[in-house]
Amino acid sequence: MRMTFLTTVALGAFLAFAPPALADDTTPPSDPPAVELYSPADAQAVLDARIIALKTVIGLSADQEKLWAPVETAIRQIAVSSAARRAERAGATEPASFVDVLERTADAEATRAAELKTVAAALKPLVASLTPEQQRRIPAFLGLREANNGMPQPTAELWLFEEEQ
Repeated sequence: MRMTFLTTVALGAFLAFAPPALADDTTPPSDPPAVELYSPADAQAVLDARIIALKTVIGLSADQEKLWAPVETAIRQIAVSSAARRAERAGATEPASFVDVLERTADAEATRAAELKTVAAALKPLVASLTPEQQRRIPAFLGLREANNGMPQPTAELWLFEEEQ
């Protein structure tokens, strides 16, 4: 009886840890076909929703609403150029070295910096009209981190540049 129990346990352990080659299924695993899950229309819908949400989070008054159009225009332009950069990168040749990677990163950061300056310029009149409570709601919504010992905020972490990722 004891031998039968030990044999059963040993056989069970062997089968539990047996390599897949001993399994009955002989069909090789296959990767599912690649499907574009996030279309340009999806990206546009997400951008529209974020812009509406940002306005809602801020809670613009009628007078403040008049200052909103340049902000929205700047945000929408960033989304367009960010998507264009992603498409350009997808068709680019592989970098020849890490120096190429550094140069491409620098170029992308410089472009994003210029675009952020445009958004900042568009935001200044609006932010000047906002209450401290309204101003407090904006940074986290955009994806800005809290103070990080003076470390700069990576632009890639902002949803403004999500299309580039």
